[in-house]
Amino acid sequence: MNSNEIDIHKELKKYFGFNQFKGLQEQVIKSILAKQNTFVIMPTGGGKSLCYQLPSLVQEGTAIVVSPLIALMKNQVDAIRSVSSENGVAHVLNSSLTKTEINQVKKDITSGITKLLYVAPESLTKEEYVAFLRTVPISFVAIDEAHCISEWGHDFRPEYRNLRHIIKQLGDVPVIGLTATATPKVQEDILKNLDMSNATTFKASFNRPNLFYEVRTKTKNIEGDIIRFIKQHKGKSGIIYCLSRKKVEAIAEVLQVNGISAVPYHAGLDAKTRAKHQDMFLMEDVDVVVATIAFGMGIDKPDVRFVIHHDIPKSLESYYQETGRAGRDGGEGYCLAYYSYKDVEKLEKFMSGKPVAEQEIGFALLQEVVAYAETSMSRRKFLLHYFGEEFDSENGDGADMDDNVRNPKTKIEAKDQVVKLLKVVRDTKHLYKSKEIIYTLIGRVNAVINAHKTDAQHFFGSGKDFEERHWMALIRQVLVDGLLSKDIETYGVLKVTEKGMDYIDNPTSFMMSEDHEYTEAEDEAIISAGKSTGTADEALMAMLRDLRKKVAKKLGVPPFVVFQDPSLDDMALKYPISIDELTNIHGVGEGKAKKYGKEFVELISRYVEDNDIIRPDDLVVKSTGANSANKLYIIQNIDRKLALTDIASAKGLNMDALIKEMEQIVYSGTKLNIKYWIDEMLDDEQQEEIQDYFMESETDKIEDALKEFDGDYDIDELRLMRIRFISEVAN
Repeated sequence: MNSNEIDIHKELKKYFGFNQFKGLQEQVIKSILAKQNTFVIMPTGGGKSLCYQLPSLVQEGTAIVVSPLIALMKNQVDAIRSVSSENGVAHVLNSSLTKTEINQVKKDITSGITKLLYVAPESLTKEEYVAFLRTVPISFVAIDEAHCISEWGHDFRPEYRNLRHIIKQLGDVPVIGLTATATPKVQEDILKNLDMSNATTFKASFNRPNLFYEVRTKTKNIEGDIIRFIKQHKGKSGIIYCLSRKKVEAIAEVLQVNGISAVPYHAGLDAKTRAKHQDMFLMEDVDVVVATIAFGMGIDKPDVRFVIHHDIPKSLESYYQETGRAGRDGGEGYCLAYYSYKDVEKLEKFMSGKPVAEQEIGFALLQEVVAYAETSMSRRKFLLHYFGEEFDSENGDGADMDDNVRNPKTKIEAKDQVVKLLKVVRDTKHLYKSKEIIYTLIGRVNAVINAHKTDAQHFFGSGKDFEERHWMALIRQVLVDGLLSKDIETYGVLKVTEKGMDYIDNPTSFMMSEDHEYTEAEDEAIISAGKSTGTADEALMAMLRDLRKKVAKKLGVPPFVVFQDPSLDDMALKYPISIDELTNIHGVGEGKAKKYGKEFVELISRYVEDNDIIRPDDLVVKSTGANSANKLYIIQNIDRKLALTDIASAKGLNMDALIKEMEQIVYSGTKLNIKYWIDEMLDDEQQEEIQDYFMESETDKIEDALKEFDGDYDIDELRLMRIRFISEVAN
C-alpha cells in the first residue's frame, strides 16, 4: 500500500478520534509515509509523538522508536495500546524485561502484530537484539529527543552518538529525528551525526504567545517575594524549579508553613513518594510542586499557570523547556525567573571539574542565559532568535508579553557604534569571539590579540569611549538584528552577515536599549529596601516610641526592655492590629505580645483607621522553624540547669551562636533562668553592679556596657548578664 492510497484523515479519526491535524503534523506524516528521512523540530506540547505513531500504525512492518526515558516509553505504550484491540501493538524492549517477556515481544513482532517498538539506545547496542531486528520488516526508525545526540543540547547522552552505525546495520530504513528544542547549532549536529543531511526538515514556530516572561533580581527576601506571587495567583497550579535538592526541600517547607499547598519533587526521594507527589499535582490535591529539573519530563498538565525559576538554569534550552510547561492549554502562563550573578558563578564552579571541551560548551551556554537575563530588549525576540527564528517585536503574536516590553528601558542612537563594531569584526578577519572583539574596541590586550598582532592595528582602542558592558549589550542586540551571526562550526566566533556588510555601506538609525545593570550593590539596595529602615511610617514610629517610654516608666524598666528598636520599626512597617499579628513582628514572641502588646495594637489600630492605611495582607513570611527545635532544646535544658557548654556542643554550636539563640529567646518574651551558670562566673557583687548598670542605662548595647566597665568584664559575661536581666525584668 503506498502513501497515496492511505487516507490519513480517516486513520487519524479511527485511531486517535481527532478530526484534523495540528500544525505541521500532516506534512510530516506524508513525508514519513513517502519513506523520506525526516527531521521534526516541534516545541513541547506540539504533538510530536503523533507524527510517528500514526504512520507506524498504517504501514507494514514495525517502527522502532528510540527514547531516553523508560517512564515516557511506558506512558506512550499504554496510550497506543488503548487505541488498538491488540495488546501487542506496542512494546518496550529494555533491561527491565524478563526472558519470557522478551520472547513474547519477539513473537509479536515476527507475527506482524507489533507496530511500535520502544527501545532505549543502550538496548540497541546489544548484538542479539540487532541480529533479531535484521530478520523482521522495519518500517522506519524514529529517534525521539534527538538533541541528546549533541553535546550542545541541554541533555547530551553519549550512547546516542552510536545510533547511526546501528541503524545502518538494519538495512536501508528511513530515519526520523524529533526534538522539542534545538538551536541552529544543535540541529546541524543532529543531521550530521545521523548522516541524514538529505532529510526534509519541518520546524514549527517556537513562539508561545500566551506566556509572559519576567526576570527579577534575586534578593535575600526571595521567599517572601515568591509567597506574595503565589498568593496573588491563589488556587492556580504552578511549578518552582530549584537547582539543588536541599533548596527544593527548604522552599517546599517555607511554602507549607505559609499556608500554600506544595510538595517537593527530586531524584533523591524514593520512587513511591515521587509518583505520589506527581499524582497529587496532576489531581490538583496540591497547587505547587517545588522541583529539580527531574520533574516535568512528560508531565502533561495543561493548566500550569506559572513556572518560577528560583535559580537561573544552565542553558536557555532548559529554560525554554521548563517555562514551556506553563499554559499548554493556550491560557495564561506566567514565567518568572530570579537572577543574580552569584548564581552564575556557582554554576561555573560546578563546571570546573569537567573535561575542558565540556567546560567550554557549558560556559558558552551559560553566557547565553546571562545575556537573556540582563538584556533590556524584548525577551521573546531574544529567545526566538536563539532558536533561529525571526520575530517581529512590534506586531508579532504575543509581542507585549514580557517585562522589558511593558517597562521599556531608555534607548539611545547607536548607528556610529554599530558601524565601528561591524568594521572591527570584518577587519580582524572573522577570527574572534565577543570577548576579543570587545577587547579590541576598548584597547585591552590578551594572549589571543597579541598572537594576531591586533594591538598594532589602527582600529585598536577605537571604542574606548564606552565601557565593556556597553559593547557587550550592543553585540547582543546586533546579533539578534541579524547584522552579525555566530559561526556554527566554531561556535561563538562572530561573523558579519550579508545584511551587516550592507549596513556598513548604508547605515540607518539603530536604537539601542541601554542594558539593565545587575550588580551586587543593586542587589543589596533592593534587599535593604525590603528591611524596615527608611520604609517604616515615621509618624507612627514616633507615637510608638512615646508609648514605649510611658509603659517602661510605669513598670520602672528601661524602654528597650519593653520592645527593642527593630521591633518598633517592624510594627511601623506592618501595622499589626491584633495580639496574634504582633507575634509575627521581628523579635516579639507570644510571651512578650501578651505582656506588653495590648496598648501597642490598640494604638496602631486607631492610627490605621484615622489615616485610612491599607495594611499589607501578606505581612509575614513565617520561618520554617529550623531553629525552633534548637529553641526548645535550649529552654528545656536550661530548666534542667545543664552546663551551657554542653548545650552548645550537643547542638553543634559555638558559645557565640548559643548566646545569640538565647538572646532571641528572651527578647521575644520567654524566660531563661541562667543564674546557675552566671553564679559560676561572677560573684553577687559583680552581678549586682552589672544589673544596676542595665537598669539605669538608656540602651542595652553591649559596646556601651564594655566602654562603661572598661575591661572589668568580658563580652560573654556582659551578654549573659543582659540575657538574665531581660529575662527577669521584662518577661
